[in-house]
Amino acid sequence: MPSLTAESARTRAAALTVHSYAVDLDLTRGDRTFASTARIIFAASQQSSWLDVKPEALTSVTLNGASIDVAGLADGRLELTGLRAENELVVVAEMAYSNDGEGLHRSVDVADGKPYLYAMSFLDAAPRIFACFDQPDLKAPYSFTVTAPADWIVLGNGAATQVSPGRWELAETKPLSTYFVTLVAGPYHLVRSEHDGINLGIACRQSLAQYLDPEDIFEVTGQSFDEFHRLFGYRYPFGEYHQVFVPEFNAGAMENPGCVTFRDEYVFRSAVTEGERSNRARTVVHEMAHQWFGDTVTMKWWNDLWLNESFAEYMAHRVATAATRYTDNWLDFAFIRKWWGMQADQRSSTHPVASDAVKDAAGSLEDFDGISYAKGAAVLKQLVAYLGDDVFLKGVRAHIKDNEFGNATVADLLAKWTEAGAVGLDEWATQWFKTAGLDTISAERTATGIRLHRVVPAGSSARRPHQLAVGGYDETGRAVSVPVLLDADSVEVELDPSLAVVVPDALDDTWAKIRLDAESLANLAKVLPHIADGVTRAAVWNSLRDATADGELDPRLAFDVLLAALPHEDSDIAVATLCNWARTRLLGRYLPYEPYRGRLAEVLTARLGTTPAGSSLQLAVARGVVGTTTDTDMLNGWLHGDGVPVGLAVDADLRWLITLQLARIGAIGDAEIDAELARDKSSEGEVHAVRCRAALPTPEAKERAWALISSDAEVANYELYAACEGFWHPAQLDVTAPYVDRYFAEIAGTEKLRSGWVIARSALLAFPNTVIDEQVVRKAEALAADESVSTGIRRSVSDEADDLRRAVKIRAAFS
Repeated sequence: MPSLTAESARTRAAALTVHSYAVDLDLTRGDRTFASTARIIFAASQQSSWLDVKPEALTSVTLNGASIDVAGLADGRLELTGLRAENELVVVAEMAYSNDGEGLHRSVDVADGKPYLYAMSFLDAAPRIFACFDQPDLKAPYSFTVTAPADWIVLGNGAATQVSPGRWELAETKPLSTYFVTLVAGPYHLVRSEHDGINLGIACRQSLAQYLDPEDIFEVTGQSFDEFHRLFGYRYPFGEYHQVFVPEFNAGAMENPGCVTFRDEYVFRSAVTEGERSNRARTVVHEMAHQWFGDTVTMKWWNDLWLNESFAEYMAHRVATAATRYTDNWLDFAFIRKWWGMQADQRSSTHPVASDAVKDAAGSLEDFDGISYAKGAAVLKQLVAYLGDDVFLKGVRAHIKDNEFGNATVADLLAKWTEAGAVGLDEWATQWFKTAGLDTISAERTATGIRLHRVVPAGSSARRPHQLAVGGYDETGRAVSVPVLLDADSVEVELDPSLAVVVPDALDDTWAKIRLDAESLANLAKVLPHIADGVTRAAVWNSLRDATADGELDPRLAFDVLLAALPHEDSDIAVATLCNWARTRLLGRYLPYEPYRGRLAEVLTARLGTTPAGSSLQLAVARGVVGTTTDTDMLNGWLHGDGVPVGLAVDADLRWLITLQLARIGAIGDAEIDAELARDKSSEGEVHAVRCRAALPTPEAKERAWALISSDAEVANYELYAACEGFWHPAQLDVTAPYVDRYFAEIAGTEKLRSGWVIARSALLAFPNTVIDEQVVRKAEALAADESVSTGIRRSVSDEADDLRRAVKIRAAFS
C-alpha cells in the first residue's frame, strides 16, 4: 500500500480546505466490525483529488449528492473528480476492529471478559476508522456521534454527552489534524475532577480500578496546567481533559487533544519504584506539553515532528521538576533518555533533529526515535542557555499565539525567536538542528590546568558551541565545577590538574560523547561511589557505556567499575539502568555470559542485604538479583514466601519476573507457568505467560514461540512482543541456533500479516542479537539493503546490525 509523500501532501493541501468532519460510528455490530459514516465539508481549488479510506467494505460514497463508484477504491485511496468550489462528501463503510494498537483497537479483558475499545489514528491509521484527508496540515473541526452498548461510556476529543441509552454526542472540537482524532468506548471505570475551570477525567479497565491512583495523577495534572499556563501565557484550549489508560497500547501515550490515551501499565498493580512513578508523572506532563506543541500548533509535515516531540520531552522534564513532587527528572533523562538518543545518533540510520522533508509518511515513522525525542530535548536545553529563558519563552509564546489551530515549520519558530531578540540564531540552529551525530569532548591535563578538546564526527562540517561545566573531584568525591563555553576545538580551563577525576560536562548540559582521561579512569572505581550528584554519576556512566560500545574501553574495566559502584549506588533509577545495561550489553555480548553473570549476581545479592526494607532501592536491586541469579532454591523460596527479604513484596509482577528467570534456566516447564497463570487470571498474566513459555530452553518451546512470531496473523500486539522478548537468551545459543537463518528468511514475510507500528517493533525484538558473529552482521546488512522489504523492518534490522557490529568489534579487540 503506497504511503503519502511530502510532495503529494503539499499538492493536496494547496487544493483543499477542510471545513468540518461529522463522523457517526455504530459499535454494536459485533466483535469484528463497526459501521462508520463520515460527512466531510470542504472547499477545492481543483477539480480532482483523493480520499483516504481503509475499510473492510466500502458501502457507498456520495459527492455533492451524486454516487461515486466504490470499485474505484485502490490501496486505501479513492479518486475524487468533478470537485466544486464547495463540496459535501458522505462516505459509509464497514470498518474492522484491530488487534495491533492502531485504528479502532478492540481488546477483551481476560479478568472479566469485558471488551474495551480505543482509537489510535496516529500517522496513517485514521482511515481505518473513518474516511478522511489524512495528513497533518489539513486540520478541521470534528463532531462525533456514537452508538454503543448501553452499559458503556464514550469519551473523545470533544465533551461526550449520552443523549439516550447507548447513544452519545461529542461536542465539536477545535481544528485538529486527523492523527489526533480518538474515541474511547467500553465499560471503563471513570473518575472525574476539576482544576482551574478545566473538567478532568481519568479512566481505566474495571479490573484495574482497584489499582488506580487518581489523586497522584490529578495532582500532577493540576500542578502542570498551572505551570504551562504561566510559561506559555496561553490557556489550555480544548475543553475537557481526559486521561485514559488503555490496553495493548504500542506507545507510552498519545496526545489526542482532550482525551490522552496511555498504556495501562501505568496503572501499577504491583509495587513499583519511585523512579517508575516519576516516569509516569513525566509522561503525563509530556502529553500535556503536546496540547500546545503539536495540538494547538501542528507541524506541516512529519520532518518537523521534533517540534512536537523534542519540545514535549524538554518541557516534561522542566515542568515536572518545577511544579510537581517528582524531582529526579534530569537524572532519569541522563541515565535513560539521553542514552537512548546517543545510541540512535551513532547508528547508520542517524538523522538531524530537523530533517528535510524527503520521507513519506511510513518512512517518517522510523524517526520517532531517540534523536527526535532525547537529542532534540538536549538541544533545546542548550538553546535555552544560549538565548536566555526570557527570549526563549517570548518566542514560544508568539509562536503558539500566531499559529493557533494551524500548522508551522521550524523556520516559523526560528523567526519568532529572532523577533524576540535572538542574535545569530540561524547559524546556531544550522549547527545543532541540521547536523547529525555527536561531537566528542575530552579533557587533557596540562601543567597548569585542564585543556578541553572538541572533535566533530568524521566527515561532518558541524562546529557546535557547547555550554557546559567541567567538574573535578578529589579522592573523597569533593567537587569543584567550572562553567565553560566550548566554542573552539580546544579551550583552556582553570581547574587543578591533580584532581583524582575530571569530568567534562559534569552536569549533563550538552549533547556529546564524553571521554575521561587515563588518570580519571584509573581512579574511577574508588572515587565514583563518593560523587554525591546523581546526574554527574550518570554523565560518567554514559561516558563509560559509550566508550565501551565504541571499543575504546575494555569491557572488563567497565564491569569492574560497575561492581565497585553498585554496593554504594543509592538511586533506584541508576541501579535499574545499570543492571539493564549489564544484562543487555555486557553479559553475553561484550563479555562471555559466564562467569560475569555469576559475579554480578553475587554483588547484587550482597547489595540486597544492605538496602532499606520496603524502599524503591530494595525493589530495584531485587529485580536485578532475579534477572541474574541461577539460585533456584532462592527463587522458588521467594515464590513460596520463604527467605523473602523483609519489606520486599513478592506480588504479581515480581512473581512473573521470578517465573521468567526460572523458565530461562530450565528450572520449570509449561505446567508451572500454567499454575502461575491460574493465580493471575488477567490480561497482564496472559502476556507474562507468553513471555515465559517463549523463554523455556527446549526445542518445542522455541518452535511454538517462533510460529507465533513468524506466522500468527491473529495474535495481539502485546503477546507478540512478549514472545519476541522471551525467545533469545545468551545462555540458550544451542537451542536457538536454527532460528538465526529462519529470522532472516522469514521476518520480511510478517509484513503481510500485520500493519503499522507492530511490523517494525516485532522485527526489532525478534532479532538474534545474542549471536555475536560477523556472519549474522552480513545477513542483517543484506536484509536491510533489500528495498523489497518493509521500510520499518529494514530500519529495525539496520539498527540491530549496527549494534551487533560493535559487539563483534569489541569481542575481537578484547578477546
